[in-house]
Amino acid sequence: MAKEVKTIGVLTSGGDAPGMNAAIRAVVRQAITKGLEVKGIKRGYAGLLQEEIIDMHAQDVSDIIQRGGTILQTARCMDFTTPEGQQKGAEICKKHGIDGVVVIGGDGSFKGAQKLAEHGINTIGLPGTIDLDIASTEYTIGFDTAVNTAMEAIDKVRDTSTSHERCSIIEVMGRGAGYIALWCGIANGAEDILLPEKYNYDEQMIVNHIIENRKRGKKHHIIINAEGIGHSTSMAKRIEAATGVETRATILGHMQRGGSPTCKDRVYASTMGAKAVDLLLEGKTNRVVGYRHGEFVDFDIDEALAMQKGIPEYQWEICRNLSK
Repeated sequence: MAKEVKTIGVLTSGGDAPGMNAAIRAVVRQAITKGLEVKGIKRGYAGLLQEEIIDMHAQDVSDIIQRGGTILQTARCMDFTTPEGQQKGAEICKKHGIDGVVVIGGDGSFKGAQKLAEHGINTIGLPGTIDLDIASTEYTIGFDTAVNTAMEAIDKVRDTSTSHERCSIIEVMGRGAGYIALWCGIANGAEDILLPEKYNYDEQMIVNHIIENRKRGKKHHIIINAEGIGHSTSMAKRIEAATGVETRATILGHMQRGGSPTCKDRVYASTMGAKAVDLLLEGKTNRVVGYRHGEFVDFDIDEALAMQKGIPEYQWEICRNLSK
């Protein structure tokens, strides 16, 4: 018989992402509407182990849907990667009457949810990461806002790059995944796009491309460089030395994590938050919510973590064909 859930906890873990607050709000209000009590767990798994647990009511999540970051704060927690930490976390949940937990974060956060489930706490994961690197879903909370933030910044860099007839290397976030770089490469009309999944580290090819474009009369050159490749500053020095073209590096950094979430991030995160509550009410556990083929779906966390994700080949082909 499915375990009856009366009180749920919600936490955000790992890197923050715009839209997390929308998900928190949806979890709290959907749960209250369904007659459940809600407890907020501050600072992720680290806060769970420190018992930083608060009661949450509908008014506690008023006026947060438009805010970036997470009102529950977030942290990384090495202690929770140990069996002792995981056991302690489950015991603390039981101590506070928490039957189910909604975990908003990335793959590492899902592994923590998986361990809580093994200790008898019903868990549902929501994909909260700007990196879009979770294989079980076509959408992750925060990606849309982050990629739009990066796109707008790159447009501005292009303006000054054109004025000074420069080459600009613009580094975007994404850890080991190239999705932000791929999307910005297409959206910003970049001349070169460097993705961890595709780059062969042949800088001479980039140098040749810059020289060829100069001969054709092109006055500027934009290179989108993914965080997983990095070293943009030293790359800029080498390219300038090889081409004679003034080259500057711009690292966009954590500005991509902040800012008011887009409509898509607000709506999708809200839908995922509500669905997480409904799954807990159905007695489900060890599940992760995703978005695939136009529908919000859920997978077993073990299955989701085992999935592999690569750069869509057709998008990559478009990227190369349009980057002239």
